[in-house]
Amino acid sequence: MNTTLLNKQKIIAIESQLLEAMKSSNIEILDQLLHDDLLFVLPGGDVITKQMDLETHQSGNLVLEEIISSIDAITQIGENVVVTLSSKIKGKMSEQHFEGNFRYLRVWKLFDDQLKVIAGSCTAL
Repeated sequence: MNTTLLNKQKIIAIESQLLEAMKSSNIEILDQLLHDDLLFVLPGGDVITKQMDLETHQSGNLVLEEIISSIDAITQIGENVVVTLSSKIKGKMSEQHFEGNFRYLRVWKLFDDQLKVIAGSCTAL
């Protein structure tokens, strides 16, 4: 196992990169950071894939105006890193404004020296 996996500064940096890509709908960076087989549970219980997430950003249906996040925990479990975050988010989904506090859970895994999100969920607080 690669011992750099649990370098907390690396995890914090890649989480920051992911949040910036989400805010700017940067499809190229999101494509790099999300595993092709990603499954993500939305606050309403729907399960989406990487392709569905990228299409939502690309179409302009999701506009994230503000994301303020803090990492609650970073834990290594085997070859995976589990991150929990608390986030305040403002934006629009299909022209409907939303604002709220959310808790994210993300599972990162190292593939050929690139960390990728393999699973996650978001719950409204």
